[in-house]
Amino acid sequence: MDGKIGWGRPNGRATLEKLVSFIEGHPAQPVFRISMEGVEQIDASFASEAIVELIRRYRGQKGICLVDLLDLEVQFNISVAAARVDVPIAVWRDGVVEIIGGQPSQGNREALEYALTRSQARAAELAETKDYSIANASTKFKQLWEQGFLMRNESAADSGGVEFVYRRIG
Repeated sequence: MDGKIGWGRPNGRATLEKLVSFIEGHPAQPVFRISMEGVEQIDASFASEAIVELIRRYRGQKGICLVDLLDLEVQFNISVAAARVDVPIAVWRDGVVEIIGGQPSQGNREALEYALTRSQARAAELAETKDYSIANASTKFKQLWEQGFLMRNESAADSGGVEFVYRRIG
């Protein structure tokens, strides 16, 4: 994107190439925060090609979120493009994350809301707090990770096995 306006599929594809090149140049970095500061206009086709495709491409591998997104019309166009292909996008504003675009199933909404209020979450904590079985809590978090709502890391469980720790994107 050159300047303050992102318009059309060709411009979106060119921007995507630049963003992919940047991410590939930083293979050890797990999270990328894309600043929308100064962006005045983005149409849905640009958003689809540049932002939504980037997030979809790295889902489950890298966390990509938007920051400094203050223009509600720009946010609307990004959200419409992402919802069309069911891609969730984390948007950070004043230390709070909001998900635009794709939304979780009704059954996973409560688990996502729980995870978004913490820097990290484990299935055992969700199970205890919401009175779920550990298997049910684990399944909910796994689905949210697979769909691109959360990031996850593997760690050693207190029992000696493997435990996944889920984090907000950003």
